[in-house]
Amino acid sequence: MAYIKLPGARSIIIIFFSVCFSLMNANAQKNDTSFKVIAFYTAKHDLAHISFVHEANKWFPEMAKQYGFIYDSTSDWSKLNIAFLKQYKVVMFLDTRPEDSLQRLAFEQYMKNGGGWIGFHFSGFALTPSDYPQNWNWYHNEFIGAGEYKSNTWRPTSAILRVEDAVSPSTKGLPEIFKSAPNEWYSWENDIRKNKNIKILLAIDTTSFPLGTGPKLNEIWHSGYYPVAWTNINYKMVYINMGHNDMDYEHGTNAQLSSTFSSEMQNRFIINTILWMGRSR
Repeated sequence: MAYIKLPGARSIIIIFFSVCFSLMNANAQKNDTSFKVIAFYTAKHDLAHISFVHEANKWFPEMAKQYGFIYDSTSDWSKLNIAFLKQYKVVMFLDTRPEDSLQRLAFEQYMKNGGGWIGFHFSGFALTPSDYPQNWNWYHNEFIGAGEYKSNTWRPTSAILRVEDAVSPSTKGLPEIFKSAPNEWYSWENDIRKNKNIKILLAIDTTSFPLGTGPKLNEIWHSGYYPVAWTNINYKMVYINMGHNDMDYEHGTNAQLSSTFSSEMQNRFIINTILWMGRSR
């Protein structure tokens, strides 16, 4: 009869602990890169903003699977409280902002405690008088820094964007200029170039002019400086002006005519920003 020599007890123990250590190390690496993102939205006004919200809530889960984070979304703004936000590294505002004073306070505390925030397009909007008046000074003047909305281009069109801060984690791997997805572009009351706390990441390149097709002449920009993405160095935040799809209003179909996620470089900018915020300590 042939005998198989089995490893001694010491060898078995060594192998056992080696396997355990490998599993623990793998889990630790996974935990180091995995994080949770929560997106708040309203999706009740303006078909172009609603279109973007629906598109975002399909695109971000796909990116979450690809890049190893967890994406949740909700239209329940009452969840914008300290206890709920503790589980998330990144908060997104897809189309609006909180209106309740306690929700605003909870968000401010979250940001001052090191939380991450990405705001898209209409989340930065404020205009007095309107349904969204400028009644939150910390958010519009200190945090985002732009103050009130001033004007916009029309129709939604692509622009050539220029990287203004090549060392930012958000712009890593981007070319100096690239073509954006179609968007309605905003201008603002405050010149954020004069704000020492604001770092502009992307701006409209002059080769984009004229930008917009009208029909109103003031909705076509021919010159000027227009930042479209920036960060406040006192917070882990990025405001992104993109988030308004082109819609078929004229023919009554209200069909979506463009996609906010149709630009590869613009998408890379968004993913870079999420990963920077989610994986940083």
